[in-house]
Amino acid sequence: MTQLTAILIGAGARGAQSYAPYALDYPHELKFVAVAEASESRRNKFAEQHHISSDCCFESWEQLLDRPQMADIAVICTQDQMHYKPTVQALAKKYHVLLEKPMSPSPMECIEMELVAKENERLLTICHVLRYTPFWSAIKRVISDGKIGQVVSIQLNENVGYWHIAHSFVRGNWNNSETSSPMILAKSCHDMDVLSWLMDQPCSRVSSYGSLMHFRSENAPEGAADYCLSGCAVESKCTYSAPRFYLGEGKGWARHFVDELTKENIVKGLQESNYGRCVYKSDNNVVDHQVVNMEFANGATAMFSMCGFTRHQERRIQIMGTGGEIRAEDSKIVVRDFLTHEETVIVIPEQASGHGGGDSGIVRSFLSEIRNFAGGESLTSASASVRSHMMAFAAEHSRLHNGKSVELDEFYKSIMNTEVYEQ
Repeated sequence: MTQLTAILIGAGARGAQSYAPYALDYPHELKFVAVAEASESRRNKFAEQHHISSDCCFESWEQLLDRPQMADIAVICTQDQMHYKPTVQALAKKYHVLLEKPMSPSPMECIEMELVAKENERLLTICHVLRYTPFWSAIKRVISDGKIGQVVSIQLNENVGYWHIAHSFVRGNWNNSETSSPMILAKSCHDMDVLSWLMDQPCSRVSSYGSLMHFRSENAPEGAADYCLSGCAVESKCTYSAPRFYLGEGKGWARHFVDELTKENIVKGLQESNYGRCVYKSDNNVVDHQVVNMEFANGATAMFSMCGFTRHQERRIQIMGTGGEIRAEDSKIVVRDFLTHEETVIVIPEQASGHGGGDSGIVRSFLSEIRNFAGGESLTSASASVRSHMMAFAAEHSRLHNGKSVELDEFYKSIMNTEVYEQ
């Protein structure tokens, strides 16, 4: 098997800890030869892990991509609003690109990246990792095999988890749509993608409602301080206490603001970073709950609900067909046949890599697609991703305009022609 080479742009949690470990587990398949990362400690740590020489370590993606092509692949895992420029430049330099989702907060940038990939005859694969998991692949297989007839309607719940929404979308990097992306894109473009994939029909129109209901200054308890560790009178009784979470069950999540997970480092990080801020006094503006209604070209419908107020982080789905139904959550899929009343239970074994096996699954598939590349598209190509991204952009437009129904074809044409639709 031919070993492929890669460069990494952005050595944060997704790049360095989700996708790059594949090269350490399967060194005969993949090797990282260069890294661009603004954080010196992250850059050095990644270089040490992957035996990258100092002359192939860069502070910025511009420095790396100014060099002649150094590898077969560019893995790009920068922040949402920093995806477009390195992606189009990497494609122009003839790298195949694996890009972290979402593609971009800008609809036009998403479209342009798709076009640049086609112009340069390179793969641009978006990290919609759910499609690569045994769990979602099994659901897709049941539908494709005709076990429930024609899909009529899907209900998908994304239970974000009260602690996860506080970490990522109130205190964290995705808390403000002006500096990152709207929640429907930053968190739930996975869900728009998997719904589009399972339905296997173009989405015709969407409508959406949702708001930032709870994490607002007027809901701060009396005596709440700006930071949990700055003399907050209610910290010990607060559901969203930062020290309780990061020094307890959420200790692993503290890697987002400290390099070494010692209690001393975590306490210091909570005192100095946004991760120690009061959830009612942060600069967040993204929604904490949202629903999206979708109609597809053949008349089928889907309903998606994202909510931050759940105990566990999980997805639950019900797929209703003309001949049966599927209900699935965690690692269990139940298929019910209307004719025989038989129930088939599929239990997915626990997966070693993140996102239910999707993190390693997408890298494995991407490498195979490159080795056999003769044009064409990958499973989660830019073309497929643009379609589901447009669903998310249209849903956000609807939400911001009192739930007005948005026609997807009209929405797309408006972006291409006048961009009258605003995010």
